Amino acid sequence: MTDKNIETHRYNKRARLLLDANEFGNVHKVAACLNVLYEYYFKLLGLNVSDGSAFNLLEIGAGMGENTKPLIDMSYNVCATDISPESVKVMDHRFSKYGNFSTEVADMEKLPFNNGSFDMVCSAGSLSYGDNIVVMNEVYRVLKQGGVFIVVDSLNNPIYRINRYIHYLRGNRSKSTLVRMPTTNLINRYDEKFGSVQVRFFGAITWLFPLLGKILSEHALAKFSDWIDARLKIKKSAFKFVMMAVKE
Repeated sequence: MTDKNIETHRYNKRARLLLDANEFGNVHKVAACLNVLYEYYFKLLGLNVSDGSAFNLLEIGAGMGENTKPLIDMSYNVCATDISPESVKVMDHRFSKYGNFSTEVADMEKLPFNNGSFDMVCSAGSLSYGDNIVVMNEVYRVLKQGGVFIVVDSLNNPIYRINRYIHYLRGNRSKSTLVRMPTTNLINRYDEKFGSVQVRFFGAITWLFPLLGKILSEHALAKFSDWIDARLKIKKSAFKFVMMAVKE
């Protein structure tokens, strides 16, 4: 069984639990230490809304729609995709009442859309589930000229790589998700391909959280982490990043 099949099976199983229970409420809760990160991600997405005109947005690796609702609320014509058919079914249940929402079962390495189909593509934590360069080329292909790709994801630094390796040993990750973790070199490749990239790094002191958590509340720890990120702009130990690439 390939890693892609392993991950598809894993997420099908997770989604099936919700489908069987007929429970489609809040499937995801962002930790306090990630609030600023996701606020920035959605802020960038909101800045690109066109007033009074249809704006087609593609979300790749959308899972069960954990980060999809804010996109719908921005009035984009949202097409949310995932390789897991069961996860797509969950999204269909969750967002069926919205006229500006559709889904598609799709592999991000081979998107079933014509060239230049979308004004924007976005991804929240899904880049390591596909071949980095193949996914980059597919995103570029389906974007219109001047289109925007906005992504939030984990960064491949030594500390977080150890964390993900532990999850791999426990059977919670496939091997390919280790070697495909986004790197600063991948960000540079996006810059070369698209022509314009803006990136911001977050969570430079995440590795200290187990220690600092003994003396600080979750809220205070999040505020301190955000303060460090805003002032020191450290990327070598960053836990996450948000990137906006414009197809010039």
